[in-house]
Amino acid sequence: MNYRLLALHAHPDDESSKGAGTVARYADAGVEAVLLTATGGEAGDILNPSMEAPAVRQNLSAIRQRELEEAAAIIGYHEIVLLGYRDSGMPDTPDNDHPDAFVRAPFDDVLRRVVNVVRRVRPHVVLGYDNHEWYPHPDHLRIHELSLGLVEAAADPARFPDAGDPWEISKLYAPTWTVRRTRALHEAMEERGMESPFGRWLERLEDQGAADGPVTSIDVSDQIERARDALRAHRTQVDPDGSWFQVPTETVRAVYPFEDFELLDSRVVADEGAGNLFAGIDPG
Repeated sequence: MNYRLLALHAHPDDESSKGAGTVARYADAGVEAVLLTATGGEAGDILNPSMEAPAVRQNLSAIRQRELEEAAAIIGYHEIVLLGYRDSGMPDTPDNDHPDAFVRAPFDDVLRRVVNVVRRVRPHVVLGYDNHEWYPHPDHLRIHELSLGLVEAAADPARFPDAGDPWEISKLYAPTWTVRRTRALHEAMEERGMESPFGRWLERLEDQGAADGPVTSIDVSDQIERARDALRAHRTQVDPDGSWFQVPTETVRAVYPFEDFELLDSRVVADEGAGNLFAGIDPG
């Protein structure tokens, strides 16, 4: 039996900016990877000047769904599940008060829908979100809350009995951007005489006393450019000449060719330094 992975994301493009190389690596190895995206990204800015047009703005949700489908195919996802909620936007905006906004949906109603997906897909590993203290978007925080509630709810036969047979998730991880990764790439850019996009970010992390906890690091040397291609597929979200691609692929590969994951919950005993999200899991 193959391993299975479910990734939870808030908006189209999140699947390409958080752990895309890792999912691509596992998909190539035969892991069945399913993507769940909660919203249509309607409230997001159009960050690529070449895509700024009334027709794009008027059809943004449909366009971003097509971008999502293209990116997911590049990464290697086997299935996309769209929850269909509206992008909640940032606090104190009209989008945040929209009745269809993701954060306005009753938590248990959303949790039931996600539990239904878990019990159908039966993933060994789920990728959720951490507390997103550096980017407290309401939709990201909601994914974090769902991530934490999902493990217990999916395994409990008394919770949502109409959502399928219980399933125990072996491990819950969150993609995380570590201080060590930020510092390594920042210093590498400066050493090479190139402008670093990480200077202000690193300064902010250090000023706030951010510290790296234990993480599982996945070597994605062979998937770096593929993950970038997936991000480029989000043409309305990503400027191809912007900071996302400012660090050359060769520099990333030489300095920090890893994606880091924080373990949020585990039902197995495993070496989290093994560089494998599925370490210690018996696929059955």
